[in-house]
Amino acid sequence: MAVDLTNRHFVKEIDFTPAEWMGLVGLARQLKAARREGREERMLHGKTIALIFEKTSTRTRCAFEVAAYHLGAQLTYLDPHGSQIGHKESFADTGRVLGRLYDAIEFRGSRHEDCETLARYAGVPVYNGLTDTWHPTQALCDIVTMVEHSAKPAPEISYAYVGDARYNMGNSLLVAGAMSGMDVRIVAPRQLWPREEIIGHARRLADATGARIALTEDLDAGVAGVDYVHTDVWVSMGEGDAVWAERIALLTPYQVTAAVMASTGNPATKFMHCLPSFHNRETAVGERIFAEYGLAAMEVTDEVFESPASIVFDQSENRMHTIKAVLAATLVGHPL
Repeated sequence: MAVDLTNRHFVKEIDFTPAEWMGLVGLARQLKAARREGREERMLHGKTIALIFEKTSTRTRCAFEVAAYHLGAQLTYLDPHGSQIGHKESFADTGRVLGRLYDAIEFRGSRHEDCETLARYAGVPVYNGLTDTWHPTQALCDIVTMVEHSAKPAPEISYAYVGDARYNMGNSLLVAGAMSGMDVRIVAPRQLWPREEIIGHARRLADATGARIALTEDLDAGVAGVDYVHTDVWVSMGEGDAVWAERIALLTPYQVTAAVMASTGNPATKFMHCLPSFHNRETAVGERIFAEYGLAAMEVTDEVFESPASIVFDQSENRMHTIKAVLAATLVGHPL
């Protein structure tokens, strides 16, 4: 069945049906192959996109810029000080202004409600490059990465997300896996699980797709047999330094180590991370945490991060290919 996403927003996974979601997965893989084989088309020639970055970024910004360039679109980048949004002009007014000038708007910031407001008022597709609640371009990328690294069809793939699951990555990976029909485990202290509302969305999707959903505090049980282990940083962008001590106490038992990877019982288990990662002391934050808490690594050890099991840089590249799929599907109606 053909799926048409022309002029649709991409602000959270639950706005899509499983068929639409898996259509984007397939399109991303097609566009990646076209790029590799020299068949890529500049299908967005003449299109313009505004990138609003309230929060800084490496992968999201670069993936949008390169994806747009490859497909022929022109961009305007607005950094946290590059516009009046939220300072002298509301999100609703900004959406109405930019929607008159651009064919689409990307937003990366804190409050998910701000992204929804832009989508409500802009009159053009709005893309969520990250909010505190959802990270759909990353989740789409992660599903594509798992599918391409597995000989199994999507419904037979299993993965565990280990760590702080209350925010965007826990929410998005839980729901995206449910939409994809996969075996999804959230492995975290109970107080760091997604909200009941998000869990409910995932379970309803699982009823339709056949996905298996589990949430557990038991690390060994949670990762048993999985094909992929995911994690993310323990303190999210915008959280203050005061939370580090509490988060380290809660999550050090959930650090992804070589022993955790071995406890899956699956020698082919791959490691995934949305990046950036505190896997060593080679960052200012990493060195400060070592000085204060004695940890040489946080959510994942360097041994795992640099191991053959780690596919984090394949995953990072796929941000570009999946963003291309979103742009092509929503701006020119590329068939899914």
